[in-house]
Amino acid sequence: MPRYEYRCRPCGETFELSRPMAESSDPASCPAGHEDTVKLLSTVAVGGSAPSAAPAPQSGGGGGGCCGGGCCG
Repeated sequence: MPRYEYRCRPCGETFELSRPMAESSDPASCPAGHEDTVKLLSTVAVGGSAPSAAPAPQSGGGGGGCCGGGCCG
């Protein structure tokens, strides 16, 4: 079940709730019982490593330009 993060406006408390996606926009009370809360935009963490920089282009051959050289006027 997805976890959603909320912030309470009166006390500033940030808290999480596990609830179905269909209920993600429903009102949520903070642990102190305040009703004035907002759902925070959360980021998704995905495992794995960041891709490394693209390799430098090899020199020589092929020409240049928009179509590999030779066919553009």
